[in-house]
Amino acid sequence: MKYALIGCGRIAVNHIKAALNNHLEISAVCDVKPEAMEALLTKCGLADDLSIKRYTDYQQMLAERDLQLIAIATESGSHAKIALDCIGRGVPVIIEKPIALAMDDAEEIIRRSEEKGVKVCACHQNRFNLAVQETRRALEAGRFGRLSHGSVHVRWNRNRDYYTQAPWRGTWAQDGGCLMNQCIHGVDLLRWMMGDAVEEVYGVIRRRFHDYLECEDIGMAVVNFKNGAIGTIEGTTNVYPRNLEETLCLFGQTGTVKLGGTSTNNIDVWDFADADAADAKNRGLWEGTSNVYGNGHTSLYADMLDAIRQDRRPYVDAVAGRNALEMVLAVYLSCAAGQPVKLPLRNVAAADFTGMFPAL
Repeated sequence: MKYALIGCGRIAVNHIKAALNNHLEISAVCDVKPEAMEALLTKCGLADDLSIKRYTDYQQMLAERDLQLIAIATESGSHAKIALDCIGRGVPVIIEKPIALAMDDAEEIIRRSEEKGVKVCACHQNRFNLAVQETRRALEAGRFGRLSHGSVHVRWNRNRDYYTQAPWRGTWAQDGGCLMNQCIHGVDLLRWMMGDAVEEVYGVIRRRFHDYLECEDIGMAVVNFKNGAIGTIEGTTNVYPRNLEETLCLFGQTGTVKLGGTSTNNIDVWDFADADAADAKNRGLWEGTSNVYGNGHTSLYADMLDAIRQDRRPYVDAVAGRNALEMVLAVYLSCAAGQPVKLPLRNVAAADFTGMFPAL
């Protein structure tokens, strides 16, 4: 299966490794900076492979190459347009989070992909973490009973050097703040686990330490799910001096689970009323990772390839990407309005909040 990657920045190595692990034929890479492509290919041991075509214009790549799968890992503000252009040519896509920065764009990706029968996967790879998968299995088996509440905490560090590497970071038009960029994986997990149907969101965001950014570096929210459960979100890049943790807690009538580590890759607590000997393997489960991105890209790619071959929906589809985006935008809108926001959202975009935190 011929594969191409558009965008050769920070996360691109994970995509190329996932493609290689799944035995894809890397047909092309694309980036507006030729040096970024060469650096990526060198890092992945592919610099001497002249069969991999380099492009600085993805439209030219789409016109010239016969591709069966494309991954989009550009700045967030360009995800939607590139995805729609790929869908228009009938090419399945894996879209890095967030799937878009505007609800209208996310809805259009869903509509166009369904209309044309093109598979779209939102790159929320943490759903494939071993700890997350074990928790999901317990949830689907009814082991939690009725859910009371859940929480996600993303307590990370991002310093000035991180933002100066790519000037689009921390801007409303191309990125959003810590909730949209760093914390959206945890937000996705919370909504997915607690019940996708959300009644309302009440949130507050601030820019406390990164006064050179347009967007927030701390955000908190309370989520009312339609099933009666309550969720809380805490996301920040203000933790000194390094990433601390990404945790997900679920509290049910007959079960309590806490996932920890830097990216929900460990099981810290695993308690169920119907406990048996098989549960012992999950207590203290630890999945080693080399970075906060975890190991899920390879599994996400494998699922996407199977979805294409079997003509089924990907495990993490475009609707999942839309739902995670909606949660973050709801927090932004709630803060701007100073009151809870009802879902579903319509006609809301990250760029709507330009000027919320005046430059200092």
